[in-house]
Amino acid sequence: MPFPKQHASAILREYHKAEVELIGKAVVLSDGKAGTVEAIFLDEMHGLRISIAGHPGKWPVSTIKLLQA
Repeated sequence: MPFPKQHASAILREYHKAEVELIGKAVVLSDGKAGTVEAIFLDEMHGLRISIAGHPGKWPVSTIKLLQA
């Protein structure tokens, strides 16, 4: 498999793994927003971002302070 295709496959594998681990989990963000992760987005400028039920917008996954076990 050519290198660009391998690289793209690795990115998609990690994205899917993040979806499985985060969607539906309760989280608290560093700014105090809390709720359940509704969706995950891959933003080429900012990386992985999440949306939280009840809060309009998308936040970097790095702002998660607490994740439901």
